[in-house]
Order: sequence, then C-alpha cells, then structure tokens
Amino acid sequence: MANIKSAKKRILVSQKRADRNKAIRSKVKTAIKKVNAAIEANDKAAASEALTKAVSAIDKATQKGVYHKNTAARKVSRLTVAVNKLA
Repeated sequence: MANIKSAKKRILVSQKRADRNKAIRSKVKTAIKKVNAAIEANDKAAASEALTKAVSAIDKATQKGVYHKNTAARKVSRLTVAVNKLA
C-alpha cells in the first residue's frame, strides 16, 4: 500500500474508473450479444431493434472514453452489416 497521500488517492480514483469502465463494457457486450442472438434466430425485426440499442450503448461508451472512436465505428459497422444481410 502506498504511503504518500496523493498515491493513495490515485489508487482509489483508478479503481473507481476501472469499475466504471468495466460496467460500461459489460453493457456494450450484452447489447452486442442480443443483436447476435436475434441474427442467429433469423429475426430481422428484433435484430434491428437490438441494433439501435447496441449502437446507442457503443456511442455512449465512446463519449465516456471507454472505447476509441475507430473501435466503436468498427463494432457498429460489423453489426450493421450482419443485420442488413438478414434481408
């Protein structure tokens, strides 16, 4: 454990940020899994509805700095292509 007051604070702050980032990443992964499940079930309506929620979750994570913007764009693009193939 750190002895210096500022080092103790950094430990607390970094732990809090790590927990926040983990929760946000978990929400994004869950949203993506719902889209993939709808694609597996071949349900176009459910997939497109889940896609809008997943894109929203990814965009929020990007705004909060959890994902790099190119990573977010790649995830959104891949999901959108997969849903559009269901037609």
